[in-house]
Amino acid sequence: MAGVIKLRKVGNSLGFTLRKEEVEYLHASDGDELSVVRTENGLEISPYDQEFEMKLKAFEKSRRKYRNALRELAK
Repeated sequence: MAGVIKLRKVGNSLGFTLRKEEVEYLHASDGDELSVVRTENGLEISPYDQEFEMKLKAFEKSRRKYRNALRELAK
């Protein structure tokens, strides 16, 4: 569902409010954390998954360590 969101000043930052339907779509509630990722189309907001974040950090660490081996395997 497309809509317009207005930014508001919150302390020294800017914030916005999600409509009830959007929060329900994300299966989120008060106090939950959301993940924000930059994409070529803008920002993608999704529920924060700590387990996924840990797996991503492990991948990034191994990707740097085995950079040359992965490059050779990709050929």
